[in-house]
Amino acid sequence: MSYAAPTPDQGVNIQQPHPKIAPMVFIINMFFPEAQVWYDNMPKTDFGYMQALNITVPGLSMVYPNVYCVVDHRICQVTTGESEINAATTITALVLSGTFNLKSTYFLISGIAGVNPKQSTLGGVALAKYAVQVALQYEFDSREIPGNYATGYVPFGTTAPDQPPTIYYGTEVFEVNEALRDCAFQFALNANLFDNLEAAAYRAKYKTGSDAELAAVYPPSVVRCDTATSDVYYSGNLLSGAFENITASWTNGSGVYCMTAQEDNATLEVLLRMAMAGLVDFGRVIVMRSGSDFDRPPPGITAYDHLFAVDQNGFPIAIRNLFAVGIEIVNGIVSQWDDTFAFGINATNYIGDIFGSLGGIPDFGPGDNMGTTTSARRASQKVNRFRKAL
Repeated sequence: MSYAAPTPDQGVNIQQPHPKIAPMVFIINMFFPEAQVWYDNMPKTDFGYMQALNITVPGLSMVYPNVYCVVDHRICQVTTGESEINAATTITALVLSGTFNLKSTYFLISGIAGVNPKQSTLGGVALAKYAVQVALQYEFDSREIPGNYATGYVPFGTTAPDQPPTIYYGTEVFEVNEALRDCAFQFALNANLFDNLEAAAYRAKYKTGSDAELAAVYPPSVVRCDTATSDVYYSGNLLSGAFENITASWTNGSGVYCMTAQEDNATLEVLLRMAMAGLVDFGRVIVMRSGSDFDRPPPGITAYDHLFAVDQNGFPIAIRNLFAVGIEIVNGIVSQWDDTFAFGINATNYIGDIFGSLGGIPDFGPGDNMGTTTSARRASQKVNRFRKAL
């Protein structure tokens, strides 16, 4: 199915210099259907028309060149374009445009994803603590891997799968504010989630008949588990299982592989760098993904047919549930702004990247053994020493 780019709407088009806009919440979508559900449903809320203001920002996607805001600027929305490069370039252009004051803004990443049937289901919505760039590894074609390898993916600086990497680029893992995630989760529990009979029928194929059924077989719900980032749109038990293991390994066993996407680590890297420059608050980032398709097939269906031949019917409800849950989070933040959210939600966990760029010692990866400091420069020097040692 293909989607046309949005056409110009009837909102006010802002292209000239104007006072900086300071949204309470900035919604980040990746492609048109994820954005359209906000455009269609916001007029039914007290916030009004999502596209009341059209703001042209140089450097945004050629397909999605505008930022949209409600009339009082409390809520704004941008569509990055799909994949890591599009996400990174769009968010960089957005923050550096000079159009917005984003120092107190909450960022809500709102996109669909593949879903691990062990953790959630079609239409299910996950709020993440970790985002893991699972494919940032060496790769062999599976037809050429040694017989004792379970996968062709090998972490950098090692010679076998499932070993901790010894070379770090810095974008492998991001950890966001768990206390904020939990606040968002409580707001999300107020949502009425959508479902359909066709998705329910496909979910039923995952039934095992045991006492411990997979999460896949149940109706959509809101859960707390993590996202995997890869530009490659993968499917099947082998790759999904490999990346599930990587998520656990690179988070020292605390990450739960749940949703698969193409952009989150790229978006988070930009927001982290902008936080280092004092332009955003990395403690105000929420990562929300909804399951549009399972990352691996049920028994009796091949990985090929699962991806290309059958319709899982999760896409429509995943899109609708992005808004159903997202609007509850937005409402919660805005309604409690003066009392709570204007001041921020204090993080009780480490937040940031594997380098400790925002301060503190990561509770994933090598942690203190990496020589983590608040200086990204010293972190980069450490990376270079790792490389020279190989």
